[in-house]
Amino acid sequence: MSLLWQGARVDVVETAGATLVALMATDAWQQARDGVVMLWRRFRPIQAEEITLALDETREEVLAARQDQNEQDEADLVRDWDRRLRRILEQDPAVAEQLQHVLDEVRGSLPRDQQPTVPAPVFHTHVSGNGRVYNAGRDQHIHER
Repeated sequence: MSLLWQGARVDVVETAGATLVALMATDAWQQARDGVVMLWRRFRPIQAEEITLALDETREEVLAARQDQNEQDEADLVRDWDRRLRRILEQDPAVAEQLQHVLDEVRGSLPRDQQPTVPAPVFHTHVSGNGRVYNAGRDQHIHER
């Protein structure tokens, strides 16, 4: 994985699974499902049917977890989709931009009261000696002399 890919695509990688799982419990689910399946058909066509079934199964699990108010089960589903999405994004970084577009478009089609909540990325840093750390959730510009 290249450094460019790591820096430019971390926002997609960090939030795609959570966004997808959150969308499974909304009225826009079919649109999100179709967009993700389209990506698999384009970049991993052999796995498209498997992903279609996995998405449908996961949706049922998400709805059950929400009905039971089981946050741990839903978090496990997010981790599962994070892994799946990370694998396809690592194979072909061009997928990241298209996946972000699909998820943004689907979220944008929902009324404000149905917008899924997606956890913000969490940064963990450790510095020793004279080291410096600069964390940012988006673009960061540092001007030092």
